[in-house]
Amino acid sequence: MTKEAKKKAYKLDIKTVLANMDRKNRDYYDSLSEEEQKQLATFLLIRWGSSVDGDPMLQHYYLAAVNERLNKNFFDISTKEHKKLQWLLATTVSPGMGVLYHPWISNKGSKKSKTGYSKELIDYFKEQYPTYDDADIDLLLTVNTEEQIKQFLYDMGIDNKTIKMMMKRE
Repeated sequence: MTKEAKKKAYKLDIKTVLANMDRKNRDYYDSLSEEEQKQLATFLLIRWGSSVDGDPMLQHYYLAAVNERLNKNFFDISTKEHKKLQWLLATTVSPGMGVLYHPWISNKGSKKSKTGYSKELIDYFKEQYPTYDDADIDLLLTVNTEEQIKQFLYDMGIDNKTIKMMMKRE
């Protein structure tokens, strides 16, 4: 078997992996071949698993659960020695609501916001959350509805005219 054929033969489908994570299938890791187990990348589970489409509360839950159970102390657990443990931790994330769609969250490569909100709004959130990087601000603006963002701005004492200007999409 050529090197190229081997790559194709053992490539895991991320949607299948995430579906098993959502179903809390704790036996899934053991059902994989040794080569497939090597390909199971916890980092990808963190990236894909931390985002879901749907209700903002559910989105927040997944983000917080993945951060607490998989991301926190990620490098303390050797990926080679404890891959099964990492899989078992991943299965604890799902609240048992069935298989959900997990969109990919791209990395911070681009400085431009993908939300389409004005620079003024993004800069305001950067001032409010100085420890957040661009990707965190984008995620914050993505998981909250326009109404929630407007309410936050209003609660912070910003007048309606300024809110309207800040909420303009580019």
